[in-house]
Amino acid sequence: MDQIWAPWRIEYILNAGKGGCILCQKPKEDKDEPNLILYRAEGNFIILNLFPYNPGHLMVSPYRHIAHLEDLTEAESKEHFDIVKLSIKLLTAVMKPAGFNVGVNLGRVAGAGIEDHIHTHIVPRWQGDTNFMPVVASTKVLPEALAATYNKLKLGLRSVL
Repeated sequence: MDQIWAPWRIEYILNAGKGGCILCQKPKEDKDEPNLILYRAEGNFIILNLFPYNPGHLMVSPYRHIAHLEDLTEAESKEHFDIVKLSIKLLTAVMKPAGFNVGVNLGRVAGAGIEDHIHTHIVPRWQGDTNFMPVVASTKVLPEALAATYNKLKLGLRSVL
């Protein structure tokens, strides 16, 4: 059996299920860069996914801890979708993907890792961004560190706002 070292995963493993909702906690802290929060609006924010499917995998989330889309206020809902559009504009300008997967996982059986706090995933996709590793080894290889992705996107945000 081949081994691939991923020492950054230990923090997730040791803290899984502890400490409450990260989509509630992270925005309350005054540490946007270490918490990977890219943008704040009145009712929603953009955060990089700590365990991304691809580089630039963003999540748009309301500040309020709600589990269902239908519980968003009209203002939160409009702003949420506007920020999804902003995220796509930002990723297009900075990372130039060929397409996107955009979606909401409602409930654990639908794949929600954080099922009690609604959030929308924006995953940039490139032609050829899949390779033999996921198929043969059930392993995803990410070619860029989260800090580098955050810095590129934060800088690019100024040009798309």
